[in-house]
Amino acid sequence: MPEWLGRGESRLRLQTIVRLRWLAVLGQSVTVIGAYWILGIDLPIGGCLAVISLSAWLNVALRIRYPASQRLQSHYAFIMLGYDVLQLAGLLYLTGGLENPFAFLLIAPVTVSASTLPPRITVALGGLAIIAATVLTDFHHPLPWFHHAKLSLPYPYVMGVWAAVVSGILFIGFYSWRTAEEARRMAEALAAAEMVLAREQKLSALDGLAAAAAHGLGTPLATIAVVTKELLRDAKPADAHYDDLLLLRTEVERCRKILYELAGRGEQQDFIVSRLTLSHLIEEVVSPHRLVAVPIEVVAEPAPGKAPAPEPVMQRNPGVMYGLGNLVENAIDFAASKVEVQANWSADAVKIVIADDGAGFPPHVLEQLGEPFITTRPGHSSGDDEPEAHVGMGLGFFIAKTLLERSGARIELANRVAPAAGAMVAVVWPRAKFEQSWEPAERRAEPVN
Repeated sequence: MPEWLGRGESRLRLQTIVRLRWLAVLGQSVTVIGAYWILGIDLPIGGCLAVISLSAWLNVALRIRYPASQRLQSHYAFIMLGYDVLQLAGLLYLTGGLENPFAFLLIAPVTVSASTLPPRITVALGGLAIIAATVLTDFHHPLPWFHHAKLSLPYPYVMGVWAAVVSGILFIGFYSWRTAEEARRMAEALAAAEMVLAREQKLSALDGLAAAAAHGLGTPLATIAVVTKELLRDAKPADAHYDDLLLLRTEVERCRKILYELAGRGEQQDFIVSRLTLSHLIEEVVSPHRLVAVPIEVVAEPAPGKAPAPEPVMQRNPGVMYGLGNLVENAIDFAASKVEVQANWSADAVKIVIADDGAGFPPHVLEQLGEPFITTRPGHSSGDDEPEAHVGMGLGFFIAKTLLERSGARIELANRVAPAAGAMVAVVWPRAKFEQSWEPAERRAEPVN
């Protein structure tokens, strides 16, 4: 086996190939038997059934020898699909070559490979299928016809079929590979987004856990404090354990003080910090970046030209906090002298606009930005080539966009209108969505005491 085919594991399971091959055996058998016994077409029935039975016996042997759920290594998958190309080519050789209307099925194994295997395997398999189609243009048995008659199709027609098969292999193979690759990248990016959201939710839950710990430990510490006080009352300074009892009482008081602070912090989290006005939300997102060299200008006010409305208040949402923070951080990275964050609200909408005065979005990236593995950072990939490192993979903006859209927001990307320069990202919520209480599903399911 050539080294360039590789020996990595593919996404193709043995069970998938076996099932597809059984489907092919069934279809080939029905077609051959129907054409020979029902339509009366003069087929070499013995040779055709022998070629079909070979695939059936191969399937039986594979199911006996290997577990159905086994994932095939790339070179084994190439052998399996390569056999299917050659088996179909043998059947076509007996039944008219490319004059047979079923010649287009040479595309099928290449399509399966493009959807599940590395590109080099698909290229090799496509080359094998094209070679088989080329050989079948001249070397084959005559096309079977009724009552031993011979049907001879013009050679230009045969070459047209060859061109159609080759075009199908190239186009459908590339299309299937591209679709599968985008689905794989999207799945990886969504998994990364889920990990980020889970981390943010855990951090958000720490204050509640601290309050629960303070409540749970308060009673046993109070008991220890009472027992220590009684022991000190009966003890004398000359006793051997008197100093130890004093130390124990001091440490108990210290623990009670720490738990009191935790309980107060948890209470503050429950009743104050858990709900944020829009201006407080913006300030909390921006404050970690205040020490950066680029200044950040924040404006939060009612939307001009709209009826006055009270400032919206939202339930603390780790996904929204992370998403907005990522947008602000990106704006700082690309800004020349400053970053502007403007928040407006009305009775029916809430809008946050984050703008910088940098070079703006490149036109060729603007339409794709927000898709996984698309980035505007210099020195990193912004196309189809995968970067070597995780940094700059284009997942940051995708994760931020995913988390914000999950909260009900709509993301709008644009370059600022001249004479202003730079990029602009607008995050727009329906006001009802913004003010809607948000909690992780697992926390909503817990009973409230």
